[in-house]
Order: sequence, then C-alpha cells, then structure tokens
Amino acid sequence: MEFINEIICGDCLRRMKEIPSNTVHLAITSPPYNVGMGYANHNDQMVYQEYLSWLEKVWIETKRVLVSGGRFALNIAPTSIKNFRPIHHDFANQIREIGMIFRTEILWYKQTMRKRTAWGSWKSPSNPHIVPSWEYVLVFSKDTWALEGDSSEADISAEEFKRFSDGHWYIPPETNRRGHPAPFPEELIYRLVKFYTYRGNIVLDMFGGTGTVAVVAYKTGRRFIHIDVSEEYCQSALKRLGVAQSQLQLQFDWVLREQPTVKYKAFEDEVRPEREPG
Repeated sequence: MEFINEIICGDCLRRMKEIPSNTVHLAITSPPYNVGMGYANHNDQMVYQEYLSWLEKVWIETKRVLVSGGRFALNIAPTSIKNFRPIHHDFANQIREIGMIFRTEILWYKQTMRKRTAWGSWKSPSNPHIVPSWEYVLVFSKDTWALEGDSSEADISAEEFKRFSDGHWYIPPETNRRGHPAPFPEELIYRLVKFYTYRGNIVLDMFGGTGTVAVVAYKTGRRFIHIDVSEEYCQSALKRLGVAQSQLQLQFDWVLREQPTVKYKAFEDEVRPEREPG
C-alpha cells in the first residue's frame, strides 16, 4: 500500500483522504493545542469553535482509516489557567459522537512544576491556581474492543504488560525538541505501540512533527504513516529514521530485511498558505 513507511508532507486532512479505509491499526497523535505555540506552518490561535470543527473532520478521517478494532490514542491536556478550556472533554465528546468506543484514559504524569510562576492567590483561598503537571492520553476503539491479530506477533513482555496496564504513567517530557515546541517522549509512544499493536501493524500519526511515532513504530517492527504540514519537521523525522535504520542494522539484520525503505513524499502540487492548520 502507498504511504507505508513514508514521511508525508502536506495538510493532514488532504493526505488522510488518500489513505484507504480500514487499513490502520493504531493512530497516535497530539494535535496543536491552540494556545499560541510556535509551530511551523500552523496558526495555533484559531477561534475555538473553528478549531473544534477542524479537528472533528480529522477524527472522522481517523475512524475511516482504522481497521475494525483499531485504536486511536489521543494525547491532550486542559489548556491555560485564566482562560481554562477542557478540550480533553470536548474532544472525547466529539469522538464518541462519531461512533467510536471510549475505552480508557491514561494519566501521563510529567512533573513539570519545578519553576512555579502561577500560584494565583499565594497561601489564600481567594483565587489559587491548580497548575497541571499531567496530560491525558484518551484511547478509543473502532466498532469493537478487540483487535484481531496473530498471537505470535504480540511482543510485549509480562513485566511491561503489568506496568503499562496501570493507567498512571510517570514519563518525563522530552528535552531534545529538535525545533518542535511539544515533542513526544519516545517512552510514551513505546508503551502505546507495545500495548495496543502486534508486530507488523500500521501506526499512523497525522500530526507527526519530528517523527517520534514513526521512529518508535520502526524500531519495534511496526509499519508507520507519518503526516505533517511542515517540511522542516518532515526532514527532521527523515533524519531520525535514518539514524534508527543504521542502529538497527548494527543490532538486528532481520529488522531491515523486513522493513521497507523509508521514503519522503513531498508536497507535489499542493498549494500551501503561509499559515495552514495541519
């Protein structure tokens, strides 16, 4: 299938529409949070209802491309303190309304509160602030709870299974940003990929950034589809995959024999506005 193990640059909705239905086993993503972060090629300060409407279209495409029993792991956090928006609730409601099963939520505890500057009313009940030191990973399934697969391709260890099934995950945030304002730590993606997929399954990230989902999928013997609107991020992802490919060649010759060559699919005829969601 086209797109397998490819870095695809372009608008996520346009590119997702080119993926055949019922082909992806796991989608993992974290969309722009709409809080003014410095993403390349994206306006991160959309009108809130416009933002929700745009992402609802993305969720509909996500459901379409998933196989029956396929999973969608969505990383999101409540935003802001003064202008609090519970976008995790809004997204969960959207995804349930399009017919997906809400199977669980994982609490990703980041402990990022070493430098406190937002106490609110210090030592007073007048107006104290709660500063989130966590994010959510909301997990959904398409049609059914169970994902069919060859049991011999399940590669999670007993110890990993026990640890990952506890939904409170302490994982420090990624410190090597590679020019991206909010990259995934590899450990977060590793847990989701090992817990929810078989080897050889296809893993999609439609807001792929600098390629953490693609890299972890590749390292664990899965296939990937990476989409991002930024050519800069796509090139960074391609470089990371090249490093992973070299490392695996030194360690496990069988991995490279089974994995297709990583490709780069450019914008081609796509017209790109200066600031484009995706």
